[in-house]
Amino acid sequence: MPSDFLELLASEAADSSNNTALDRVRTVLFECLFHHLADARVDSLFAILGFEDGFDCYAIAGYPARSAAKTRKDIEKIVSDFGGTCLTAEYAMNGLGPDNAGPAGTNASSSTGNDVPVSGNAESSVASGPGRGASAAANRSYSRSDKRSTAVVALIRPVGAATPEVICNTVSSAFDAARPLALGPQRTGSEGAMRTLQAVLYCLKAAPALAATVQQIPRPLRTDDALPERALIGDEDARNELIRVVYGSLTAAGPDDPTLLTVSTFLRFGGSLETCAKELNVHPNTIRYRLKRAAESTGWDATDPREAYVLTTAIALGRMSG
Repeated sequence: MPSDFLELLASEAADSSNNTALDRVRTVLFECLFHHLADARVDSLFAILGFEDGFDCYAIAGYPARSAAKTRKDIEKIVSDFGGTCLTAEYAMNGLGPDNAGPAGTNASSSTGNDVPVSGNAESSVASGPGRGASAAANRSYSRSDKRSTAVVALIRPVGAATPEVICNTVSSAFDAARPLALGPQRTGSEGAMRTLQAVLYCLKAAPALAATVQQIPRPLRTDDALPERALIGDEDARNELIRVVYGSLTAAGPDDPTLLTVSTFLRFGGSLETCAKELNVHPNTIRYRLKRAAESTGWDATDPREAYVLTTAIALGRMSG
C-alpha cells in the first residue's frame, strides 16, 4: 500500500460531502484493521467517520441470520435507535486465522445517531485479486458455501447506559442463532479497534475447537472463553495474555513458591489429588489448598476440565517463552 494513499483518501473524503468518498473511507478503514494497520492515517479515517481521538469501542461478530446486508442494516438501526454510532463490514472466514481471510467483497457501511447515510456497495481501492474491490453484482455471485463462511463484524462506540452486553443481546436476533456470536473487549483508539476486531474474528475461527471441550458455547462468546484456541491459531494477544497474566500469576511469588510446581504436577497426573500429593510428598489437603490459592491468583481452576486446559496451555507457552 503506497505510504501516502491513506492520507490522500482521508483528504478527499474530508473535502467532500459525496457519499462515495465516505464509502471508500469505510472500506479502506476495515481493510487496514483486518490487516493489522492502525497508525496516524487510520486515525484520520476514523475521525472522518465520527470516531474522534481517544474514542472507545468494542467489536461484535457473527454469521448473518439471513443475508449479510440485512444483518448489517439491522445492527445499524438498533445502534442508531440507542443513539450510538457503529461501522459494519463483511468478512470471509477462510483459513486458520483472520490473516488468511479477507473482506467479503470489501462491503462496509456505517450508522450513527445523527443519520449518516448508509451505503453497502463501496468498491475497494487498495486490494486486488479475487473477492477484493468487486462490484455488488460480483458479490451476489458468491456460492452458498461462501455465504456460510461470511461473517458480519461491527465496531460500536459505547452507547450511554447501554453496556456492550445489552447491545450485543439486542442485536443478536440479526445473527444466526445456531452459530457463534462473539463480543470483544472495549478498547481505545485505532489500535484498540484493531485489537478488539481481531479478537472477535479469532473467536469465531476458534469456536469449532471450543465446542469439543465445553458442553455449550457461551452466547455471546467472549475473548477469554477461547484463550487457548485463539493462541493456537496465531492470536498474539491471546498468547501474550496466557503468558503474561496466567503463567505470570503462577510464577509471581518467585522460584521458591510451590504454586507452579503443584499446578503443573496436578495437571500432569490427570487431576489426581492422591497421585499429585504422593509425587510431591505432601498431604492431599495441602494440594487442595495450593490449587485453591492458584485459582484465586490466576482466575482459572485446575480442578475444572476446561479451565485445566487453559492452565496447561499457559504453562506450556510460558515455559517455551523462557
